[in-house]
Amino acid sequence: MAHRTPPAPRICPACDGFASVAITLGGRDRHGRLRTITAHCPACQGTGTRRLARLPEGARA
Repeated sequence: MAHRTPPAPRICPACDGFASVAITLGGRDRHGRLRTITAHCPACQGTGTRRLARLPEGARA
């Protein structure tokens, strides 16, 4: 009996799964740490995955 393979991961095409990044602002704070901000992918809102597109009825042959 053939085993079913799990579906391919739904990685976001805009960020390739790297949904959140830390961007340095340059310079350091008074404790000596780098100042950073976090930016999220606008296409997937920081999840790294996309919803599956539904195929119209009869599109698969």
